[in-house]
Order: sequence, then structure tokens, then C-alpha cells
Amino acid sequence: MRFRTRVLLLWLIPVAALLSGSFWVIQRMVQSTVHDGLRQSLRLNQAALAEASAVSAAHEERFLKIAGENSALKAGLQLVLVEGSTPATRATLEDQLSDLCGRMGFDLLAAATPDGRVLGGVIRTGQLLVPLRGPNDENRDLASDGDFLPVGREVYKIRRVPVELGGETVATLIVGDVFELPQNTTGAVLLQDGRVLRSNVPGVTPEAAGAALKHCTGPNECDVRIGNSNFVSLPFAGNGGGYRVVSLQNADVVTLPVTSGLRWVFVYVFAVAALMAVFCGILSSRSIVRPILALVKYLQQAEQSGQISAVPLRGSGILELDELTRSLNQAAAATSEARDKLEGSYLQFVGTLARALDSRDRYTAGHSQRVSELAGRLSVKLGLVDKEVERIRMGALLHDIGKVGISDTVLLKPGNRSQAEMAMIRQHPQIGRRILEKVPGFSGWLDAVELHHENWDGTGYPYGLRGECVPLEARIIHVADAYDGMTSDRPYRKGMGHERAILNMKARAGADFDPAIVACMASLTETGDPGKVRSGPTPELRNEISSVAAGEKAQYVSGRS
Repeated sequence: MRFRTRVLLLWLIPVAALLSGSFWVIQRMVQSTVHDGLRQSLRLNQAALAEASAVSAAHEERFLKIAGENSALKAGLQLVLVEGSTPATRATLEDQLSDLCGRMGFDLLAAATPDGRVLGGVIRTGQLLVPLRGPNDENRDLASDGDFLPVGREVYKIRRVPVELGGETVATLIVGDVFELPQNTTGAVLLQDGRVLRSNVPGVTPEAAGAALKHCTGPNECDVRIGNSNFVSLPFAGNGGGYRVVSLQNADVVTLPVTSGLRWVFVYVFAVAALMAVFCGILSSRSIVRPILALVKYLQQAEQSGQISAVPLRGSGILELDELTRSLNQAAAATSEARDKLEGSYLQFVGTLARALDSRDRYTAGHSQRVSELAGRLSVKLGLVDKEVERIRMGALLHDIGKVGISDTVLLKPGNRSQAEMAMIRQHPQIGRRILEKVPGFSGWLDAVELHHENWDGTGYPYGLRGECVPLEARIIHVADAYDGMTSDRPYRKGMGHERAILNMKARAGADFDPAIVACMASLTETGDPGKVRSGPTPELRNEISSVAAGEKAQYVSGRS
């Protein structure tokens, strides 16, 4: 029997049928209850806000007519309009406004020109009335047709009445009270151009409410999600000036009565589904779970080792699993064969590159191979694992590959080179990196090629790295490269003897070379000299090396390849 058929018969069909039928019934009941509850809640909220707005409008309408005809106020306005807005004339007008505002109980009273320029005003702060002043008073939007006005941290519900002198409207009187959303109703939000000015929605920040209502601009209900809760919003009539009041009802709260009544239905449905799932799992585990777990374990082992090996083929009774096992075995065989071919190709390619480079100069023939062998021995002596040793050995073979980009007239020059020619030769590590980074599979050797001329004290090139900032493979190749360069004949000098080269390198340990690798080099050559083994340096030779070490360092730097 096929795997898909077993799953459908033993688990998916009965569980899916039971859950689908149960959830369909629950969904219908929840939707009906939520709709009825939200409609009623939103109607109540709108009625409360409409009543509060009507009471405020009637209260202010009575006093606006009286305030607009006040003779003292008109005299103060005329003084400002005739003599201009000076501290004295503005103070006179504000005194009149303060007297009216105090007697009528408003929170804000201001006078402005028809175009919105503030002539004077007072605002209630605590129990006191203070002048309505600020750096932007003259630009305050008092001439708009909106019914709300933000001032500081407060939002005022305002009314306007024209003030006439000689039959001409010379100013507008603005009266306002601090706007507060009605309490003990569903949540509501006051917005201006999408920015929340006031909100009394429990557990919802103004920023979250504004972001959720950003796309709810129509006159109808709108479903929004704030945090982890679902809300339904319904806008009230617009108030002009970009202001609007929107009610917000938490739909999840409304569904609580329904979910409480259906709790036992949920418990029953999921208990039955869980029992059926366990039963189906027991039936299918013997023929499905065990083979799958075996394949998973095999793939985990392959991931850790980086190699895909053949899986023992055992008949599981499931056609798909048997086919998968056979496919994995075929893939493992093909991958192993391709890896062997690729590794062989890399080795042939690296060897060809090294031989091609060394063939340009008879004095350096075999240099890359010798440096590779010596770097490999140093890596083993330092206790590196086989994989690292092989990587360093291959990097050493390629360390001078950048010299293919150096002109023969410079590279093979028999005498001392000029500073410009030395600068050209010192580009070969970076040229080598640019060559190899374009070849897939050579990324592991880029640091060895580019940084093998960096010195321990930071005086090397191309970047002047110092200490352990230089990768270990580059430091090892640096020592092996220097040793072979010292002991090989060049057109401009005779190669050093082994003992002298070792003493020279010890003298430069801590400057050019990593002291630990130099010590390893000295220890390595005690049992197997990579060059010509001698019994040991004489005292005269030691003195000679010590006296000329600094001079030989300069000669070595200017002449090494």
C-alpha cells in the first residue's frame, strides 16, 4: 500500500472531517453573536457622543451671541485694529477676553482676524487664565472651519462667532472647551488627518490606534487588528478641518460569552481528535516512522561528516521510502565519484600552476614544491589536523601564483631592483588573490596567497598586519618561503648554508616571523634538515651572524622574491 493512501485512510480523513464539521458550526455561531453585539455597542457609543456634542453646542451657542456683542470687547478689538498689535493694546484686549472667559466658564477665548491672525486670547491653565501666546500664534489655524483646535497637550472643541463694527466683520471670536471623549461607553478615538489626538480605548496606545485606522476612511464599519486583538470601528459624522471621531469596539471581548458557552464543545472536539491521532500514530509508526527516522539519522551523520555514503537497503513495505533509499544510494555514489574527480582535477591544476610559475626562472625552479613540502612538515609539527595540513600544503604551492602578472624584465632581473620594481613585485600577493578568487573551489587558499609576506611586527605587505591578525597558514608559509629563499642560489647572491639560515631566522623571530613557528622550524631541522644538514654552527659563525643580522635583513628584504 502506498504511503499517501495509508495516511489518508488512517488519519487525515476522519480527523479532517470531524474538525471541519465542528469548526463550521462554531464559526457560524461566533459570527452571528459578534455581529449582533457589535452593532448594539456601536449604536450606544454614537448616541452618547451625539448627546454630549448637542449639550456642548447648546451651552456655547447661548454665550457666543452675548460675547459677540460685548461693548468692552469691541472697544478692545478696535484699539488693536487701529493702533496695531502692541504689548499695551494686546494686554487691554486680553483683559477683556479674560473677564468674559472667567464669567462664562470657557477654557479658551481668543480673537482673530478673518484670515486667522491671532489678535489676543486667553486659555485656562489649572484655575488661572493666562494669555494665549507662543512663537506660532500668528500662524495658528484659527480661521479654518474645523470644530477642534489642538493647543499644547490639549484639544479644544471650539465655536466661532463674527464680531462686527460698523456693519463690517472685523474679527472672529473663538470659544472653546477642553474636549474629552465620553466615558462609560465603548472606546472612541479623535483623529486629525490620521494622527490620534485623543483615545479612550482600554489597552490600546494612540500610536497603535492611529496605525490601525489609517486605512479605515469610509463611512461604514471597518475590521482592524491592534496587537493580538480584533476590533470593529465605525466613524461618526466628520467635523471639518481633517478631524473625525471613530468608535472602536474590541471584537474579542464581545466573543467572550460565546466562547465561554462553547468551551466544552472545544474540549470534546479536540479530545476526540487527539485520541484518533494517537491511535492512527500507533498504527502507522511501525511501517512509517521507523524507516523515516533511520533515513533522518543517516542524513544527520552525512551532514556532520560532509560525505554521503550508501544506505543499507531494507524493504519497508512503503514504495516511496524504498524509492527514496535507492535514490539516496545513487546520489551518494555519484557524489563520491564527482568528489574524487574534482579533487584530482584540483591537484593536477595546482601542480600545473606551480610548475608553470617555477619554469620562468631557473634559479627558482622547484621553489613552490619545496615551500609546500616544508610548510606541510611545519604544520604536522605544530599539531594541525590532516585537513589543515593539506590545505596549507596546497596554499604553499600557490603562494607565488601572482607572479604570473609580473613582467619578466622585472622578475628575472639579475641585479638589484629599483624601488619602483620592488613595488611592482610586492603586488604579486594581491594579483594572486584576484586570480584565485575567480576560480570556484580556491577560496580556502586566498589568505595564504595574499598574506604570506605579512611580518609579525606589522612591517610586511600588502596590508601591514601584525601578530595573530595574520592567519596561521600565511605565517607558516612565510617561514617556509623565507627559508627556501635564503638557502637557494639567486642571480645576485649565493644561497646560505642551513645553519646560517636558521640563525638568521632566529634573529628575525618576533620581527619578520612568528617566534613559535621559527622555534618549530629549528626543532624540525634538528631531526630532519629540509636543506643541507650540518653538524652545527661554529662559534665564529655564530658571531658573524649576530654582527651582520641587521644588514642581512635589509639585503634579504630588498632581494627576496
